[in-house]
Amino acid sequence: MRQLSASQLKEWLADAERSKPLLLDVREPWEFDTCRIAGSLSMPMRGVPARYHELKRDEDIVVICHHGARSFQVGMFLEQMGFTSLINLQGGVAAWARDVDPAMPTY
Repeated sequence: MRQLSASQLKEWLADAERSKPLLLDVREPWEFDTCRIAGSLSMPMRGVPARYHELKRDEDIVVICHHGARSFQVGMFLEQMGFTSLINLQGGVAAWARDVDPAMPTY
């Protein structure tokens, strides 16, 4: 699993030449409702074992949580399930709010 900073993800999403990754947000619903990166798919961590089959194993997937720990755990699980292009967002949405979108609500 690769690691990506919030600034690097911003550059990737802004690059019209690159295909966009799936932004997989594994936080709880209340956290997702509080703030999220536009275009993210909500799949709370506890539901991933039952729902991972909804994801494409070879798609670029950026896993997102609040600070990067839960997303790392989910990424490790998905790797064990055969997913091949996983990226953990270092620092999670907290880093996104700090480094990319200061107007994003924080908690």
